[in-house]
Amino acid sequence: MNLEWVGYLAATLTTLSFVPQAVKTIRSRDTSGISLGMYVVFIAGVACWFGYGVVLGSWPMILANALTFVLAAVILGLKLRHG
Repeated sequence: MNLEWVGYLAATLTTLSFVPQAVKTIRSRDTSGISLGMYVVFIAGVACWFGYGVVLGSWPMILANALTFVLAAVILGLKLRHG
């Protein structure tokens, strides 16, 4: 039984859960409530999950973490610029 759909569902839900906060932060440019240390560690973790997905050839992991990395990197950039 191929359960890869569970991976796609999990990847979609976790990535989508991050989008509203990313959009709000990008629009407002307000990063005062964001921890710089947390975002640095978070992006490192997302990069590791992306790499692990590549090694496994797991498209749900690759796609979700690539998108999450981009969104988080934009927020980190805003934090560094405006924070």
